[in-house]
Amino acid sequence: MFPAAVFIHLGCSKNELKNQNILIIGMENSPTNLDPRFALDLASSQVIQLIFNSLLIHDINGNLIPDLVEKWEILNNTEYIFYLKKGVRFHDGLEMTSVDVKFTYDFVLNTENQSPKIGGLEKLKKIEVVDKYTIKFVLSEVFAPFLPNLTLPIVPRHVVEKMGDSFVKHPVGTGPFKFRSFNIDDEIVLISNKDYFEGSPRLNGIIFKILPDETVRLLELEKGNVHLLQNAISPDVLPRLKKNNRLKIIKRPGTNYSYIGFNLNDPILKKRMVREAIARGIDRDSIIQYILRNLVTKASFMLSSNNWFYEPMVKKYPYDLQKAKDLLDKAGYPDPDGDGPKPRFTLTYKTSQNELRKLIAEVFQEQLRKIGIEIIIKSYEWGTFFSDIKSGNFQIYSLTWVGINDPDIFHYTFHSESFPPKGANRGKYSNKDIDELIDRGRKEINMEARKKIYSLIQKKLAEEIPYVSLWFAVNIAVMRKEIQGFQLYPDESLYSIKNVYLKRDNP
Repeated sequence: MFPAAVFIHLGCSKNELKNQNILIIGMENSPTNLDPRFALDLASSQVIQLIFNSLLIHDINGNLIPDLVEKWEILNNTEYIFYLKKGVRFHDGLEMTSVDVKFTYDFVLNTENQSPKIGGLEKLKKIEVVDKYTIKFVLSEVFAPFLPNLTLPIVPRHVVEKMGDSFVKHPVGTGPFKFRSFNIDDEIVLISNKDYFEGSPRLNGIIFKILPDETVRLLELEKGNVHLLQNAISPDVLPRLKKNNRLKIIKRPGTNYSYIGFNLNDPILKKRMVREAIARGIDRDSIIQYILRNLVTKASFMLSSNNWFYEPMVKKYPYDLQKAKDLLDKAGYPDPDGDGPKPRFTLTYKTSQNELRKLIAEVFQEQLRKIGIEIIIKSYEWGTFFSDIKSGNFQIYSLTWVGINDPDIFHYTFHSESFPPKGANRGKYSNKDIDELIDRGRKEINMEARKKIYSLIQKKLAEEIPYVSLWFAVNIAVMRKEIQGFQLYPDESLYSIKNVYLKRDNP
């Protein structure tokens, strides 16, 4: 049984919590879905990866490594065989087998289920259960990014068939922690899986405290009611936290890409010159220096310079107010009163209620006012905001892509087949030449040839400006000094929590 005191932890002292060996993590947003077949947001994926396992995962350096498999073989370019680890058990005690793997992937591939995870798996023609621990995947054609798409967490067939849609309320996986409870917008409780196939975690449990207000998050951290915050802090508060001798701070460059997205069906924003004017009207350097305190690096497009497919020679759009104004004139939007208060046109900008994002939105608003564009900012709680973006209910918005490893992200975000719900082409970008190049990139096995294709894709997309590239985050974790074993992943993964422990002799 999990200690009953977990459920009254807010009334416990710091030492009592430490004696229970429970890690408390402060989260900025509440997860929207704990069913891995549907979850898309970062908060959901961070919890899911501790409850479930996948066939393959990315290690701390972004390399693809086995998780639930011992090994795999590529018979030819369309047939793959995976050999599962034996003795891996779901949290209810039943063994995970090839049947569960097939069930999970078949569910996602069934278009009637409307799983957003289908995008990278549509070339899967057949899944064969060879035996209890061996499974074969057969593709309809050569598909270069197939292996990176095998990171889908595996669900238990027997549980899902019994629970149906209720599975999301009590997810059961094979991971290092078991789901215990989820009080919406309050907290999530996980308990240690003592029978975890890689060995029992050193923690008894984890509590994710959902604290949207940054001031509250910081106070809870400083009082010891929260042990760890990852990227849920503004750069301005770091000097204050550095002075606290009970805390430690670690940093690492990340791959999370922030951008401004456009609704390309909008009569104003479908004009490329307008999008370029917006790109040139935003002074990223000032925002990076004075607001983000140089804790990000400027992005030229979606892939970071650490990605093997990165193309440095893409068109860039440096800050240039006069150029931006000239572009708007040419686009057919002259300034009605010169430098007066009347705007050329008005756009609605959607963002979350994160204080830093709202501040940045206000800076965008002021900067774009100087070129004659009026911005109306609308901020929403995370679930509402993300729902609007997924459904295309926006003119412009800003978001962050998390954990970009393979360039097949371009299919998910810009191919005309990837309009929601099948993919994340939320701005409805459509270009036959880009579609053709992306399709070629998916079929090219030779890495050098594939890199040339994606270099061209990056150059062409940068010319088209479906996104305004902003920056790549530097990941930051602030934690109590008693926390040992935590590592920062470039994609904000919390996977290292399974190895974390609390050092007892720290005051």
